[in-house]
Amino acid sequence: MKIIEKFSGVFLIAGVFLFAGAVLSLGIWPAMMVDQVYPRRGLPIDIPEDFQSYYSNLDDYQKAILRGRDLYIREACWHCHSQYVRPVANEELRYGPVSTPGEFNTVLQLPQLFGTRRVGPDLSREAGLKSNDWHFAHLYNPMSIVPETVMPAYPWYFTKTKGKVPVPNADGVAIVAYLQVLGANFKNQRTNLDDTSSETMPPKE
Repeated sequence: MKIIEKFSGVFLIAGVFLFAGAVLSLGIWPAMMVDQVYPRRGLPIDIPEDFQSYYSNLDDYQKAILRGRDLYIREACWHCHSQYVRPVANEELRYGPVSTPGEFNTVLQLPQLFGTRRVGPDLSREAGLKSNDWHFAHLYNPMSIVPETVMPAYPWYFTKTKGKVPVPNADGVAIVAYLQVLGANFKNQRTNLDDTSSETMPPKE
């Protein structure tokens, strides 16, 4: 007993160092490595026509998408909108096939944004479902688009000139750019699979 008490300080210091080492090797270091190896995995490699009036080069467009993701997190959109089609409650009938791990192998899911509640619709495959103008109008005044919605308005993402229609600012465009790439990779993969299956399937008699 006396020997344990004599070395208790040594055990305490060793425990602190082991804990710090575990946090560094299992938490901080892997996170840093992921950012270095896959800094832009899942981001578009060209600018869609709808966004060419906002961004003149691909780098600015990709940075805007990541900015939109950060704003999405900051505004806590993930509290009401999930990004995960779950294998319960017939969700696949509303949002498509149940989500697979490969869909989340993207920088847009660092951190993961599966969500917590199903207050609003799932956004994991939002890309291309609605126009940019729809998203801008919905962001500025949600009830003007969906009267029964409980989503708050976000007018600070717009510049309102007297007597004119509100114009989205850089952050407003960034959020919509982010929403318009959610699930784009999945949809492209599904399209390719459908095309392949149609070519390999024998003709109907």
